[in-house]
Amino acid sequence: MAEVSDELWGEFHTVVNMTSAELEDWLRVEASQERSEGVPEQDEPHLGRQVVHILGKRRTDLTDEDARNMQTVVDRVRSQRRDDLEPTAGDTGWRHGLMRVGHDPLKPPGAPR
Repeated sequence: MAEVSDELWGEFHTVVNMTSAELEDWLRVEASQERSEGVPEQDEPHLGRQVVHILGKRRTDLTDEDARNMQTVVDRVRSQRRDDLEPTAGDTGWRHGLMRVGHDPLKPPGAPR
C-alpha cells in the first residue's frame, strides 16, 4: 500500500471528473472506432484503464503504481488546462485525449459524478 498525500488525493479527484462508468464506456467506444485523427499517445488507453481501476479502490488500498498514475493524470490535465478547470470547448482530438484519462473539459468543476 502507498501513502497518498491529501494533496494528490484531492487533485486527482478534482481533475478526474468522469465517473468510472463514464470512463469505461468512453474507452470502449474509443477502442471500437477507427481513428481518423492519428495515433493517440500510446499510454493513454492503458492509463485510462488504470484510472478506472483507481476509482474503484479505497484510498487505503492504493499501491505505489496507483500513486504514480494519479500524479501522471494530474500533471497531464493541469498542463493542458487552465487552473480553474472551467468548461472549455477545444479541438476534438484535445478533448478526446483528456477524456481518455478521465477528464472531460466540457464538464463544469464540481459537477455531480
